[in-house]
Amino acid sequence: MTGPSDTEDVSTEHSSVSAWMRALGTATGNPGGGAASGLMLAIAAGLTSMVAGYTRTTHATEDASGRDSAEAEATIAALRARAEARSELALRLADEDAHASRAFGSAFRLPAGVGRDEAIRAASIEAAAASARLGEHAVDAIDDLAWLTEHGNPALIADVAVAIGALRAAITGARTNVSFDLGSVRSAHGSLEEIRADEPRLWELVPVFDRALERIDRLAASIDPEAAPTDAAS
Repeated sequence: MTGPSDTEDVSTEHSSVSAWMRALGTATGNPGGGAASGLMLAIAAGLTSMVAGYTRTTHATEDASGRDSAEAEATIAALRARAEARSELALRLADEDAHASRAFGSAFRLPAGVGRDEAIRAASIEAAAASARLGEHAVDAIDDLAWLTEHGNPALIADVAVAIGALRAAITGARTNVSFDLGSVRSAHGSLEEIRADEPRLWELVPVFDRALERIDRLAASIDPEAAPTDAAS
């Protein structure tokens, strides 16, 4: 089967998994790493929703009756609702990122000149902004996974671990794309100092994502003792 053309839209939100994976493997960049980051966020959110669905108030509190139980039930319901909404949003953000990436590629194919420089700068900033939006939503998801790590159904701790890994991939992808997209402005004869001055919010998000990754790593390490010590000497 032939791959998609450069102009064909391959929607992360609407494609089947098999069609999307075939498109990912073609030499078109549509979808690419940004869309993949969105898909990883959707996977993390889907697993979060699933674990929340299997979590009962007795997992979240020792008091199975009264106010504590009611509060736990409300917390679980709200967490699951956020995860479901985040999963749907992630797929839309993946398509937004892919659209920005196509504009980015088109700018670099323009003839050399002022128009090309302006197009590269605008497309680079928009691509960085699209990845930033995705990354910010991924950072917001950490709290819910942290709650499930402590209060979720312990029988599904492995699914929480997989969700943590998927979320880490989403944030890593967003952080990388924001950083490289901002750096690409130099192809339009801009300096890093100018980029930092013109786009302070995007620039400052990179260390925000770094801190989020450090938190995720601590979260993952906190549940490692739940696994069998397969690395121990026999």
